[in-house]
Amino acid sequence: MRALRCTVEWIVLVTRSLAGVLLICSVALNFANIVGRYFFHSSLSWGEEGMLFFMVGCVFMGSGAVTWSGRHLRMDFIVRLLPEPARLALALLCEFLFLITAIVLVWFAWPTINQLIQFDQRSLAADLPLAIPQSAIPIGLLIMALVVLARLVCGKWRESPGDPETGI
Repeated sequence: MRALRCTVEWIVLVTRSLAGVLLICSVALNFANIVGRYFFHSSLSWGEEGMLFFMVGCVFMGSGAVTWSGRHLRMDFIVRLLPEPARLALALLCEFLFLITAIVLVWFAWPTINQLIQFDQRSLAADLPLAIPQSAIPIGLLIMALVVLARLVCGKWRESPGDPETGI
């Protein structure tokens, strides 16, 4: 169990760091576009598209850290009013539904990515192969599925997301 937790925490650290780098790249690109537009009267034609791709990558690479800590956005006001056994049963059900949903989405996403590669689809402004930014979505979902599976195996699904001991 300890090895599994350490492996997942390493994956979360790497993906969270990558998400941070992508966020910094997006902000830097935005700053370069602002400077170019207002001081040199010329902006990067692919700047908006690049920022969008960086942000999508940032969200899906950072989603593993959110999943591991159990801090997804939830509407759990009524769930908190339930007795402990019912809360645990719903938490377990949510973990399984999350796992199944992520796996199904990854399963359906790969043929689309494959088609983008086969047809050499490219973005309009940056002329970047669309398979690169689009693959961040199934990769992020696959990471989330693996993290949820690890949460189930390690028993981390029982931990409260508000507990500072359990967060990374």
